[in-house]
Amino acid sequence: MNVLRSVLFYAGYFLALLVSGLCLLPIAPLVPLFSRFRLLNLHNRFILRWFAIACGVRYHVRGRENVPEGPCVVLANHQSEWETLFLQLLKVPICTVLKRELLNLPVFGWGLRLIKPIALDRSRPSRAMRMVLEQGMQRLSEGLSVLIFPEGTRVAPGQRKRYNKSGVVIACRAGVPVLPVAHNAGEHWPGKHWVKKPGHLNVVVGAPIETQGRSAEDVLAEVEHWIEAQLTEISAVPRPAAEGEAAKVPA
Repeated sequence: MNVLRSVLFYAGYFLALLVSGLCLLPIAPLVPLFSRFRLLNLHNRFILRWFAIACGVRYHVRGRENVPEGPCVVLANHQSEWETLFLQLLKVPICTVLKRELLNLPVFGWGLRLIKPIALDRSRPSRAMRMVLEQGMQRLSEGLSVLIFPEGTRVAPGQRKRYNKSGVVIACRAGVPVLPVAHNAGEHWPGKHWVKKPGHLNVVVGAPIETQGRSAEDVLAEVEHWIEAQLTEISAVPRPAAEGEAAKVPA
């Protein structure tokens, strides 16, 4: 059944890419930047809705009221493609820190180019870090929020990776809050397998974490502790312990 659901989902997924490429992309460059985000997000809204219908997934989102009015840095765990779509809708307008190769994808990559992403060359890590800091500060000054996945890459449910502090450094330097987000999307939209799984997809949006007068290390520790605590609560897959901690298993 899950295989049939997934085939149905991808039929709609690729049809939506075709329609978006024909109908939305030609219009997007002609509208102001902030309106462009909302226009292109029509594609994201459809994919998220179609995924729920076709694959039998129910969304449970807590904490939408915590999203601040002004620009912020959104930090979330990264498990799948799902959250890259959802987080574009959570805080509009927002630019995403992503790997440069994504910009070359047909239709999807073309749309990304129109909403001022921060595209990194992972083969040159020191230069990539400078780009994140410089362009992240610039985007915030323009009124855009910045989305960064501090793990740096997709991490499967039940695995854990050290958090990178680039996002909190940007927030601390700009004096804007960090908005932490935790989810279990990878349990339903696996990052490395095309078969989707039904069930409850949980998202928790935390209260903004203030950064003014605080060190990046202190803020990062708070963000990581909060995200990992939420994942322990909402994940069906047990969370691995960090160094020096006992293993945590959901009740």
